[in-house]
Amino acid sequence: MDSRIQGIAILVTAVLFLLVFELVRRRRLMERYALLWLLSALVLLVLAAWTGLLETLSDWVGIATPSNALFVVGFAFVLALLLNFSLAVSRLSDESKILAQEVARLDQELQAARRRLGEADQPGRYPGDAAEPGPPGEPGEPRLRRQEETVGER
Repeated sequence: MDSRIQGIAILVTAVLFLLVFELVRRRRLMERYALLWLLSALVLLVLAAWTGLLETLSDWVGIATPSNALFVVGFAFVLALLLNFSLAVSRLSDESKILAQEVARLDQELQAARRRLGEADQPGRYPGDAAEPGPPGEPGEPRLRRQEETVGER
């Protein structure tokens, strides 16, 4: 592999390695995702620095140019990262669906409890609510303000 290409590959993978460490340090990237990024950067850095290993790998796989083998290894890690993130997104999607169903169920139970108490039709009857008229000159029913909104005005 050409020394100029090798130098660029080492520089880029070293910057990637340091960037991942900095993102973890600033808590912008979680450790479980950082491990795969660090592993891929480390493997690419080792392959870029150790040309004999890269040449052996490219000959073994049947790739004519060792620098192309480096890109193939990098692409393989990108695919692994995509699979990892797809699994995470699928899991989070399922959890979001379950949480939305739970919130809907709890909201339905709350509405049913309010109906049973007879408070759902009468504004200003909920603890902490204060009925007040709307803006002057506008017809309509009194607006309800939650207790949290009115606490700061007292």
